[in-house]
Amino acid sequence: MRSSAPPIVLVHGAWGGGWIWRRVLEPLRAAGHEVHTVTLTGDGERAHLRRPDIRLQTHIDDVVGVIEAEELEDVVLVGHSYGGMVITGAAAALQASRPGALGRLVYVDAMVPLPGEGWGVGHPPEIAAARRAAAAEHDNALPPPDPAEGFALNDADAAWLRRRHVPHPFGMYQEPLDYDAAAVEALPRLFVDCHEPAYPTITPMRRRVREMPGWEVAEIATGHFPMVTTPDELVAHLRAFADGSAG
Repeated sequence: MRSSAPPIVLVHGAWGGGWIWRRVLEPLRAAGHEVHTVTLTGDGERAHLRRPDIRLQTHIDDVVGVIEAEELEDVVLVGHSYGGMVITGAAAALQASRPGALGRLVYVDAMVPLPGEGWGVGHPPEIAAARRAAAAEHDNALPPPDPAEGFALNDADAAWLRRRHVPHPFGMYQEPLDYDAAAVEALPRLFVDCHEPAYPTITPMRRRVREMPGWEVAEIATGHFPMVTTPDELVAHLRAFADGSAG
């Protein structure tokens, strides 16, 4: 019999895998949540499935597949970084096919696309150009950045990410996500802003969620990987939002 606490589904960002949520799993489960991590096709332990033709829809299907296979209801769906693209598409699909599957959305320092926008929206031209060039040299996959630079990770955590990060499929970088905005906006949404230091490609999203109606915003004074650097604070925000006491 499932707990009365809503289930939580965690979706990683580029270069990662379900492994990156390791430090938040035990406290969330101890609080009564059923927790699932999704590893997107071509990443993490599914890196052997990486191929040049992976698209955003592939990753959306990964998330929808877990929620459907586990027969989850009232899910708190959480996406980190690029994972914000994925959970937005998954939310739109589930709202159309199985209303009630989702209860809330959480964007952890993540992309918040408007209809018709892609993963690369708002990225400075020099970053976009550098990413396209790097992916072109690696069979349409984007090599990971050095985790020791710009993420406020200690040496041990930077080494952990360096060992486990893998090139991320790049086919969806400028692929537009077309979806029913009204269906997604019907769900309560939380943006977790990790701003010390602020990851540059997420800066436009930080502004966006503060300018649009319907968003709750929580701040954590850490870098782009709060599930690694400040897991207790992230868990506290997730739990508060899941039970409706955030804000």
